Amino acid sequence: MQLGILTAPFADTPLEAVADYAASAGFEALEIACWPQAGGEKRRYAGTAHLPIEDMSASRGSEIMGMLRAKGLSVSGLGYYPNPLHADAVHREAVIGHLKKVITAASLMGVKVVNSFVGGDRSLTVDQNWTRATEIFAPIVAHAKASGVTLAFENCPMIFSHDEWPGGHNIAYAPRIWRRIFDTWGDAVGMNYDPSHLVWQMIDAGRFVREFGSRMVHVHAKDLMIDRDGLYDHGILSAGMGWQIPRMPGLGEVDWQDFFATLYRAGYDGSIIIEHEDRDFEGSDEKIKRGFALARDILRPYVK
Repeated sequence: MQLGILTAPFADTPLEAVADYAASAGFEALEIACWPQAGGEKRRYAGTAHLPIEDMSASRGSEIMGMLRAKGLSVSGLGYYPNPLHADAVHREAVIGHLKKVITAASLMGVKVVNSFVGGDRSLTVDQNWTRATEIFAPIVAHAKASGVTLAFENCPMIFSHDEWPGGHNIAYAPRIWRRIFDTWGDAVGMNYDPSHLVWQMIDAGRFVREFGSRMVHVHAKDLMIDRDGLYDHGILSAGMGWQIPRMPGLGEVDWQDFFATLYRAGYDGSIIIEHEDRDFEGSDEKIKRGFALARDILRPYVK
């Protein structure tokens, strides 16, 4: 295993400087955030563009990978997390177009995994969204397969704000949908597993890894705290709104010993990428790095 970070929190820092920090802090891997260079993404911890996706070439990709290797870093995957099932067709086509470019860039760089979302229209049922997903993703999955890249979906419901309520912006969050994903697309796709999203859904994490561990090609390390007062005020029908709080690993309710035990038993031996969304450690580079350092020290004993 290798321990690394998702570069998204360093939106205003060039990739090489992020790599210098990561290497100096004892990390071995990066998941590189790959939103469009033009910007426009308003969601927290989204919009970071650390690669010239629109202008990527084999030579440029080789140069970037060489720079990272010289610092002792590998690339666990390229990360772009939009909503390919968005209700607005213009928005949908724009993000799908960029996702295909990210897949092409990964192939040119020799990176084997691209992390993303299935997406979701919050006004539709999960089954209605799934019907649309099978049509929309057929050419995307085919492009990834032809490019030698595994498209990995994260198991996040994407329901953190009122513009995502009530149905969320990603339907790939529960076992019944994951079974459909793998039955439909087979080995052409994988899972980017984040244990924090199981906590507030009351999904058994151990059972989840036992069922899907062999399909996990990338793993995020993020914790989650349940605000019991918020849960009391809002109730479970709020779908987490007002009471599920993203935290750095070690500051929430994920059992990290069990997390690693189940991953090892499932045969996962890839990167563990710390995803930073903790409001207590944001607002400055110093705070962000302090959060990463805390998570590193919690997780490092298990990464061998």
